[in-house]
Amino acid sequence: MRLAKVIGTVVATRKEDSLTGFKLLVIEEVDPQGERTVHNRLVAVDTLGAGEGDIVLWVQGGAARVISDEHHRAPLDAAIVGIIDSVDVVS
Repeated sequence: MRLAKVIGTVVATRKEDSLTGFKLLVIEEVDPQGERTVHNRLVAVDTLGAGEGDIVLWVQGGAARVISDEHHRAPLDAAIVGIIDSVDVVS
């Protein structure tokens, strides 16, 4: 699991049927302080209601396809699995 900031949305008028009902968001990977670490931007499926500016927890690969029983066959590579309220890092 990794942290990212939601920086935009994607609108697709046509998409794979198994993606119906999913919101697509553009996310950018960040460190625990919310600062951009690398220019790693990608599109992730959101089933939680995240919005622009939110810090989210996301997964990639096989973990992204198990976000719900209903959509386990959807062609997903990245999924938002949490909306972060705060991060506390102990040195």
